[in-house]
Formats: sequence, structure tokens, C-alpha cells
Amino acid sequence: MSHHVIVGAGPIGSAVAHQLVDQGKSVRMVTRSGSGPEHPLIERVAADATDAAKLTELTRGAEAIYNCANPKYTQWEALWPPLSGAMLTAARETGAVLATTGNLYVYGPVPGGRMTERSPLAATGRKGRVRIKMWQEALASGVRTVEVRGADYVGAGAASIFSAVLLPAIAKGRTAWAPADIDAPHTFTYTGDMARALVQLAADERAHGRAWHVPSPAPISIRELAQRYYAVSGAKPVPLRPLPRFVMRTAGLAIPMAREMAEMDYQFYAPFIMDSTETEQTFGLTPTDLDTALREVAADAEATASRTM
Repeated sequence: MSHHVIVGAGPIGSAVAHQLVDQGKSVRMVTRSGSGPEHPLIERVAADATDAAKLTELTRGAEAIYNCANPKYTQWEALWPPLSGAMLTAARETGAVLATTGNLYVYGPVPGGRMTERSPLAATGRKGRVRIKMWQEALASGVRTVEVRGADYVGAGAASIFSAVLLPAIAKGRTAWAPADIDAPHTFTYTGDMARALVQLAADERAHGRAWHVPSPAPISIRELAQRYYAVSGAKPVPLRPLPRFVMRTAGLAIPMAREMAEMDYQFYAPFIMDSTETEQTFGLTPTDLDTALREVAADAEATASRTM
């Protein structure tokens, strides 16, 4: 039975674990708390993944190690280097493939908003530079590695426009203020598609040594996304309004999270389109229908509401 190690037990890490065990593969999940899905084929280990020696020990005999970690957003510059460095060491020492959950920060603002797998790594912002350095170090390390990049997530438990803006407003029956141009086209990636791409590309030698984009539904505006969500969930619509761009930037002078979000706001105030044609044509992957992803969000929201009543 093949063995796989996943660092991180959030929506992506958990989805990767489920996909692997569905294929009959054993999984070891590494988190500080020892959390993760319960399953006979999933071993949950509480460990500090920045400890390269410990992570290497936990990775012995593994086919692949999946970087599904999600350090505190306001501390990326401090937290990512030791974490990604430990995973590189573990992959190098054990021979495991390193498959990294990536994003589109590496490209920075792109004229016209369309990004392909061949777009230059032109980010100048702090978080984009962190992700560029991580990827360049992985490529230079000599390990078998692949990075799978997705756009903003749609899926149960994911940090998204739903969790931050829409669902709280629906729950309270109030106006949803989105820090975005709510009519600009935007790519959203289903968490299940990210997991599927990570698993398939980690196992395919053709994918190694470069980055790929997760096949995702056609770009859609936040306004249209909200309407689709109401249609599949039956939730009562609430007013949706664009938050002026200066608001988050002003708030960022005093609030760390607002500052981090303001740095990346170019993604939401202009078209933001991820092209995954090359990935689809090379590996035969296709995106999950958006309504399926939205139904998952709705079911999760309903379950969460039931638990808090």
C-alpha cells in the first residue's frame, strides 16, 4: 500500500486525504494539533512541520509529501521560509515528490487580468515575493516537485468571499459589503478540483519541474456568483454592495489583516482570470460544475448554523 504525507488539515489537505484514501492509499497527516479527517487509512500526527528532522522521519517511505499548509496570513514572511524549507529537506532526504498548493500571487497584477501557466513571475508585493522564492527554491533543490496553482476558493470551509462577506450577511439579513468590483470577471477554484489536481500531478512525471493551473469554472462576477448561490441554496438574497477601495487601505493603517488584504486587492478590483488550458489538455482534467461547489458551500453553511443554534 502506497504511503503519502500531507502537511496541513484545512479544506485542501483534508480533500487531498479523502481522494488518496478513496484510491486505497494510506495517509499520514501532520499538523501541530494532530487534527484531520477520521478514517482507518488516515494517521493523524501532532508535530511541528518546521522541524526538518522530525518531518523527514515522518516522510520516510512516502511516495509524496503535499504542502497544504496555511500559515497565519499576517506572518507569511516569517512563517513560510522554515515551513517550506523543512518540506524541501524532507523531500530531498526521502526521495518523495513535493506537491505544493500554490496560488496566483506570484504573477502580480497582469494587464488584462488573464494568467496562464507561462505568465512571468512578476509579483512585487511581499506575499507574492514569498511565494516566488518558495517555488524557485523548490526548483533549485533537485527534488521532484510540482506546484498546482488555483484562484480564490469555493468549497466547504474555505476562506473565501463566502466566508468573509456573503454568508455572515445572509445569516444576519444585512447588506454584504464586498471589497471588490462586484461586476468584474473573476476565476473561482473548487477546493475539490485543487485536491484532485494535486494528487494526479504528484503521481505524473510529466508534471514535475513546473507549475500548473487547476481547471476551474469560467470566470464569473461576484454579483453573478451570489445569484447562483441563492439559486442552489434557497437562501434569502441580501443587498450586495461594493466597498470603496480606499476603505481597506485606510483600515490597514491600524489593522494588520486589513493591511494584508489591501496589498492583494488588485485581484478583486479588476478582471482576474486564470487560464488552465494547458493543464486540461495535458492531463485531461476538467473543472467541477460551479453549482456543485456552491451546493457544498450551502450544505456546510447549514450544518455550521445547526451546530451553533
